[in-house]
Amino acid sequence: MMPISSLTEQFYEDVLFRLASLGYSVVAGDSWMLGFSIQKVENTIKNSCNTISVPEGLYHIAIDRVCGEFLFAKKQSGQLGEGFDFEAAVKQIQEGDTNVTFALGSGSMTPEQRFDALLAYLMQKGQSEFVTYRCIRW
Repeated sequence: MMPISSLTEQFYEDVLFRLASLGYSVVAGDSWMLGFSIQKVENTIKNSCNTISVPEGLYHIAIDRVCGEFLFAKKQSGQLGEGFDFEAAVKQIQEGDTNVTFALGSGSMTPEQRFDALLAYLMQKGQSEFVTYRCIRW
């Protein structure tokens, strides 16, 4: 059960699909932590933009940020699981002008270091776009 949020059930489902695309299978015990991550990202966006809801244009950014926050919390708490394949998480992300590639076996980065770079990217994604939806507070 998802904690109280202004985001729809479809948002929650989209987060689950995105996590699956990153190589993580959500288990029953993840629901509270996932709900917490959703509320955290939602509040961050609403506070940054000074709005009462997440703007439609930041929908996909919110999904990626939730996934980044969730996976970061799982990894830091040791709950990500030994079976998680860091190499399968991502090879390339491209959105608009932004292109991030985590080539397998390239350079001196380990798969876990590339995964950490992906998490950093996901958690900071779209920060520059918040200004587009910023409302002035009187």
